[in-house]
Amino acid sequence: MSDETHHERELGGQLLASVSRSFYLTLKALPKELREPISLAYLLARTADTIADTAVVSASVRLDCLERYRELVRGTGEAQCLAQTLKTQFCTQQSDDSERRLMEKFADGIAWLRTMPPVPLAAIQSVLEHIIDGQMLDIRRFPADGRLRNLANAEELDQYTWLVAGCVGEFWTQLCATELPGSLDPSVTTEQMMEWGGRMGKGLQLINILRDIGEDTRDGRCYLPCQPADIQTEWSLWLQTCTEHLECGLKYVQHVTHAKLRYATALPLLLGIQTVAKMRATPWEKIQQGVKISRLDVASILAQAAIACRSAGAMEKLYRKLAES
Repeated sequence: MSDETHHERELGGQLLASVSRSFYLTLKALPKELREPISLAYLLARTADTIADTAVVSASVRLDCLERYRELVRGTGEAQCLAQTLKTQFCTQQSDDSERRLMEKFADGIAWLRTMPPVPLAAIQSVLEHIIDGQMLDIRRFPADGRLRNLANAEELDQYTWLVAGCVGEFWTQLCATELPGSLDPSVTTEQMMEWGGRMGKGLQLINILRDIGEDTRDGRCYLPCQPADIQTEWSLWLQTCTEHLECGLKYVQHVTHAKLRYATALPLLLGIQTVAKMRATPWEKIQQGVKISRLDVASILAQAAIACRSAGAMEKLYRKLAES
């Protein structure tokens, strides 16, 4: 049995499912050529996210851990030292058992990374570099001192959404091109697909920002570039930007020619546009409490997508239906 199979079995099953939530549906649907590197990249990104989000640990310690983590991803350093720090300072602070297990399995995730062939390894290293940059930037921008802070301008928000999610669309496209040749429409350049994929990623991250606006502002973070009195107006403007990004995601999915990959790629887009439709129909006072689509909606989208993803036209029809629902 290969090391890859061992690591994928140990980390890519129950642990991955418990921390990836709805995205696990996408990971599980991926063709086997892409499932392992994308699952590993997601698991490593979630590890970095948990380090960054453990607010009871001081910002200086979190930044140091992320910097050491980045060195390990680059291929330098020794994992056990950081693993011990995470065990003693982070594991005990996790209220979610899945997040605690993720910290406990840190060194195993790095070991799995070491088994990757050169091409997917380089792609994973590159995307994690960007994601960790975004998380470190986030910690520095929003110190936990009780004050509400906002991003300075639209460029900062665009930069942030690209660092933590837009780069994932580019990573996804790169792996499709190298690990599953012929899976993308040859009439469209890889560069165009990377642009559409990047915008889809930014749109999905904007959904997170917009639906969590109430919780984030209560915690002292406002990702929208505005003063508190203008948040509602700015929120509506960025909801429109989010929709425009997702339109590029629709173009992306329509130019994925591999049926199984098209289905896996479409799922987050369809769940995203349904969430946008729900946010658009929700009164502002309820937006403050957070917006999520129901498990019944998720199950319905999964069933409809399995049929609609057989053709680009049916896929667009389903997308438009969810956008208006």
